[in-house]
Amino acid sequence: MLKGLFTALVTPFKKDGTIDEDAYRALIEKQIEAGVAGVSPCGTTGESPTLSYEEHNNLIRIAVEQVKGRCEVLAGTGSNSTQEAIMLTEHAKAMGATASLQIVPYYNKPTQEGMYQHFKTIAEAVDIPIVVYNIMGRTGVNMQTDTLMRLAKIKNIVGVKEASGNVSQMIDVINAAPEGFSVLSGDDKLTLPLIACGGHGLVSVASNVLPKKMNDFVNAGLNGDFATMQKMNKELADLFGKMFIETNPIPVKKLMALKGWIESAYRLPLCEPKDSTTEVMKELIKKYGI
Repeated sequence: MLKGLFTALVTPFKKDGTIDEDAYRALIEKQIEAGVAGVSPCGTTGESPTLSYEEHNNLIRIAVEQVKGRCEVLAGTGSNSTQEAIMLTEHAKAMGATASLQIVPYYNKPTQEGMYQHFKTIAEAVDIPIVVYNIMGRTGVNMQTDTLMRLAKIKNIVGVKEASGNVSQMIDVINAAPEGFSVLSGDDKLTLPLIACGGHGLVSVASNVLPKKMNDFVNAGLNGDFATMQKMNKELADLFGKMFIETNPIPVKKLMALKGWIESAYRLPLCEPKDSTTEVMKELIKKYGI
């Protein structure tokens, strides 16, 4: 079972637009030192829509190589094209990724049956553990709990990253899920209620900048220490909110660039944040001692 804190890794770019491999490896090492359960390359936070196939495959290869089995690698290999998702997932398996993170198809707006057939086809084509990623805000469609539970019967569909934003739906998923099926929050600020209701962890944006604190936060809940988790949730609330004052990953990458961990570089159509956002990121650095 996938359980604990997984960091949705940013993709560091150089000013010339190429991937900064050294910075990427250093970021992964920082996560491992903090004790995270896993890293998740090539997701939305990693600007996956603007990566070439070669870059996408290379980032997963580097992540597996850098991790060296010290934590899990939950590789983003989803697509709104089923055949493209299969191709990317086959590569992730060949590289040694722990599991594949598969987003609900975006823009196509498939029916519930179309979603089911999409994930079933991928799962049958590539024998790797698959985590479904439900995020209506990015895809335009919501996977209903009944559809997810149909998919949970497929042996290598092992969990869901729940970012519907609907706490009621998250609770329904937890209550309906079979034994051994991982329910991970895809939203930092909803992690407390998800774990309190029986969820298993978090795929986090905030842990790019505070990996140790976020790991302690998630593990407090998983260990049943909700007094500590509630206290930490209040402390972290400002960070959770302000990481999304512009489209993710713009704010988190700006904060990391201010710390000198990466260059301040994005792939269009994402771009530099407003000056006011940069000032907010400077305030967060001071407030949280980042």
